[in-house]
Amino acid sequence: MIMRTSHAGRLLWEAENAAYWLGVAPLAALLPASLAYRVGCWRGDWSYRYRAGKRSEIMRNLRLLFGNELDQAEVERLTRDFFRFRSCNVIDVMRLRGRAQSLGKLVEIRGREHLDAALTDGSGAILCSAHFGSDDSAFSLLHASGFPVTSIGRWHWNYTPGLTPVERRFCDFVWARRVLRHRQRPNIEPCPGRIQVAVQAATSLRANEVVTISSDAAPLDADRDRTIEVPLLGRQARLLPGVVTLARLSGAPVLMAFVYRSADYRHQVLEISPPVPLQGETAIAFGRCVAAMDAAIRTSPAQWIFWHSTDDLARLGLLSAGPPTPPLLTNQEVRAK
Repeated sequence: MIMRTSHAGRLLWEAENAAYWLGVAPLAALLPASLAYRVGCWRGDWSYRYRAGKRSEIMRNLRLLFGNELDQAEVERLTRDFFRFRSCNVIDVMRLRGRAQSLGKLVEIRGREHLDAALTDGSGAILCSAHFGSDDSAFSLLHASGFPVTSIGRWHWNYTPGLTPVERRFCDFVWARRVLRHRQRPNIEPCPGRIQVAVQAATSLRANEVVTISSDAAPLDADRDRTIEVPLLGRQARLLPGVVTLARLSGAPVLMAFVYRSADYRHQVLEISPPVPLQGETAIAFGRCVAAMDAAIRTSPAQWIFWHSTDDLARLGLLSAGPPTPPLLTNQEVRAK
C-alpha cells in the first residue's frame, strides 16, 4: 500500500510540481546543459528531503528487493539519485524543442548499425525496453535522428486512481504533446479489449518503421490472465509477453534498447542491442528480453521508475502489498537524533 501524504502536503507538492513543469524546467532548459541539469538535481534534492513518505517508500522497496546487496548508504544514494533522475528527465523533455538538437548533443546512440540492419528486410523493427531512464525522450530523439518511431504504451496518468480531469489534461499538456511531436504516429494505447492495437502496430511495421514497447508495465486487472511468470530481480514477475507475440505475427525482429544517464547527469547513452533470438516457447523467448531488463536495472537501479510505487511492484508480482510503514530515517537523520 502506498503511504498517503496529508492533504496540505499533497497540495504543496502539486503546486511545486506545476511550477517546475510550467516555469522552472522550461527556463532551465534554455541554459547551458551543465546549469540546466544542475537545476534538475537541485529540484531532485528538494524532493528527496521534503517528500519523506515517498522517500521512505522507495528506500523500503529497494531494501526488500535487493536485500543485503545494498547497505544503508547505498540505499540513500540510489533514492536521492531516483529523485534527481526524475527531475532531469523533465529537462530532457523540455530540450526536445524544435528538432531536438539541444538534447541530441547530449545523447550518444550506440547500436544504430543493429537497427539499420534490422530494417533492411522491410518488416520494420521492434525496440523492447523498460520504464527505465529517460526512455520517452530517447525514443523521440531516435525519431528526430531519422528513424520513424511509434510507441505502444499506456499514459500512466489515465490509469492512476484519484487523479482529476484537470491533472490528466496537465500531464497531456506538459509531457505527451512534447514527446509526440517527434513520433511518426500517435501513441498506441493497449487498453483491455482493444484488438486494433495489433493492427495499428502491424501497420507501422509493414511501413518499415520502428515500434517501441516497454515490456515491464504492471498489468491491469483485466490483463492478468494473459501474463506469464518470468525471473526478474531474483523473483518471479508476472508480465505480458506481447512483444514476442507481435514479433512472431509480423516477422519483425526485436532489439533491446536502454538509455543510461552518466554521472554528470546531463550526458546519456542510448544502447541498442542486436536482435534477440525468439526461438522456443513464448516464455523462453520473452525471458531473454526480461533478462536484458534485469541487467539494465541492476546496472543502474535508480533509473527504474517502479521503485516509487509499492502498488505497481505488487501488481508485477515482485512484492506483496502490505500496510504502510513508518517513514524510514536516513543516516543523517539518525545521527541528528
